[in-house]
Amino acid sequence: MSTHQNILGHTLDQLGEAIVSGRYAPGSAIPPEPVLGEAFGVSRTVVREAIKSLVAKGLVVTGPKVGTRVLPAEQWNWFDQSVVRWHTRVGLSHEFLRDLQELRRVVEPAAVRLAAERATAEDLADIEAAFAGMKHAIEHGGDYVTHDLRFHQGLLRACHNRMLVQMSKALGALLRTSFELSTAKPHGPAQSLPLHRAVLDAVIDHDADGAERAALVLIDGAYTDMQEVLASRQALPSLIAQAAPLKAPQPPPATSRP
Repeated sequence: MSTHQNILGHTLDQLGEAIVSGRYAPGSAIPPEPVLGEAFGVSRTVVREAIKSLVAKGLVVTGPKVGTRVLPAEQWNWFDQSVVRWHTRVGLSHEFLRDLQELRRVVEPAAVRLAAERATAEDLADIEAAFAGMKHAIEHGGDYVTHDLRFHQGLLRACHNRMLVQMSKALGALLRTSFELSTAKPHGPAQSLPLHRAVLDAVIDHDADGAERAALVLIDGAYTDMQEVLASRQALPSLIAQAAPLKAPQPPPATSRP
């Protein structure tokens, strides 16, 4: 990545986080380009490009007489990876998690039903591989969240609905955030693995009703795990970094015979 792109990305992140955190409230104007450029130590060109990106993401609107004003959160592009990242950095909100849970309950069970009807052998092999990666991470340590994300995106691709396939890409950042939080529960991944298996088995058996029911159980279980994680903390977490890989389970200490 070029130096310009690094500077632009850093400036965009600073502005995006300032808006998402509420430093610039909806309806308020952000400082003009020269002021921002001086504050961030960058050129007006960089600031201008960053603001164009914010416009594209639905965070601000610009005009000759109104300047650059922050739009209400309802107009932000919540499927944009940067918007999700900024939100998790400044701190998750209960509203964010509620909206995410409701979105999953609306989309995923219906998608899994379609997958049970349409999944090909190649689709099933991809989902099986993702499940195997999850299982390996639990038993031997590793990146559980990435395999979990591949599992769910594989189910969405198995619908063979072009719009749902496109949605699987848009949902990626939101789902990863959900998995990183629910996985933080001690033994959470190991407890949820059989629930993933139940969904996959129903899809393999072309059991649309069973797959839909299993998906709801899985989604509601993940939400319960998230609530338990949140209840154990005084403040909502900020997911600045990706979830740490799972550690390999330690063997029990050897016992000496009398």
